[in-house]
Amino acid sequence: MSDGAFSPRYRTATTGVFALGFLIAFEALAVTTAMPLAARDLDGRSLYALTFSAFAAAGVIGNVAGGAWSDRSGPRRPLLAGVGLFAVGLLVAGTALTMPVLIVGRTLQGLGAGAIGVALYVLVARVYPEALHPRVFALLAAAWVLPSLVGPFAAGAVATFLTWHWVFLGIVPLVAAATLLLLPQLRADAMPGTGAPLPLARIGWSAVAAAALLAMRPLLDVPVAGPVLAVAAAVAAVLALRPLLPRGALVAARGLPAVILARGGFSAGFAAADAYLPYSLIALRDVSPVVAGGITTVGAVSWAAGSELQSRLSGRLSDRRCIGLGAVSFFTGAVLVGAGTAAGLVPVLVVGWLLAGLGIGTAYPRLSTSTLALSSPEERGRNSAALQIGDGFGNGLALTVVGVVTAFAPDAQFAGAFGLAALLGLLVLVVAPRTAAGPLSR
Repeated sequence: MSDGAFSPRYRTATTGVFALGFLIAFEALAVTTAMPLAARDLDGRSLYALTFSAFAAAGVIGNVAGGAWSDRSGPRRPLLAGVGLFAVGLLVAGTALTMPVLIVGRTLQGLGAGAIGVALYVLVARVYPEALHPRVFALLAAAWVLPSLVGPFAAGAVATFLTWHWVFLGIVPLVAAATLLLLPQLRADAMPGTGAPLPLARIGWSAVAAAALLAMRPLLDVPVAGPVLAVAAAVAAVLALRPLLPRGALVAARGLPAVILARGGFSAGFAAADAYLPYSLIALRDVSPVVAGGITTVGAVSWAAGSELQSRLSGRLSDRRCIGLGAVSFFTGAVLVGAGTAAGLVPVLVVGWLLAGLGIGTAYPRLSTSTLALSSPEERGRNSAALQIGDGFGNGLALTVVGVVTAFAPDAQFAGAFGLAALLGLLVLVVAPRTAAGPLSR
């Protein structure tokens, strides 16, 4: 291969793609250490959870609108519009004097981040040759892993030594700089879009799905009827999802639908285990928070290692093979995490978490490359949006299921979380062979 992702031809674009991905991930993940200070200063502890769920729910709408717009006219306009919304959201959040205003800022950030994420996928498909896709998507995976490692500390330091406002305001010039790096490629992109009108009905369904996703966790806290209402919201979310995904995605039809379902399964399984792993170590094994955090970090590091490994083997291992190997590793790891927790064997748990991270890191970039490979050029935006919607909804649905289990059987919350992760690992193991073939897009 004569040109790599950081060769002179692609260096500027690759740096811009990585930087934007990193900054979005920072705002999605790393602000956890700054949000408690914001909630305290703005007297908004009761609205604390909404600062995160509003970002995620708005991202669904941004995914769908950004994907449709990218197919219609190319990635330039939706990416720049997404950057604009994201930057305005940062300014609103950074200057907020009340908690509702902060939530508005987070909502705008989510809308922008959703559009940016999809537009970046379409840009990758247009700018880079197919042989480089595994490497570029490995870099995007690293852009999400890195904030989970260093972001919370960095955000906490900024909030402590400056103020929490700068966790938002300080990102604005960095977003502008990253966008400037992409402008030459955006201007050079001459490939026409479909010119089709924006699908307002699908955008409407995305709003319904986002509202249901936003409602799931608060509904769990409603006295007596909370779990039933949360399940009803989850069902509504799944029904609203159907028009947003390729036909057959919910039943693992061969090809692209199976890719979308596998992505959601990986994401949901990892989220269920990741949310409860440190909690279980501290509550059941009296492990210190520092050690629990270190063990949790093992999964993030092995995720990055898996992403790097699959990119180095891109010429020797097919997408289907990498997804299959990732599924085996993830399922094995999820089972070991559950077994190690139940038996009190922390070393077994650590090995399991390492394998789970390695598996998802190996499969994730190849699910992205498969989505582009199985999409016709005019539907790359729509299908990239479906892939990212699977991520968000997989996380939300998994945590809602564990919440319902906890509501009915408080002592079973850890078994529910790790059991669900293992079941979802089995799901992706079964679905993985179906990701290789099928008709384009539809």
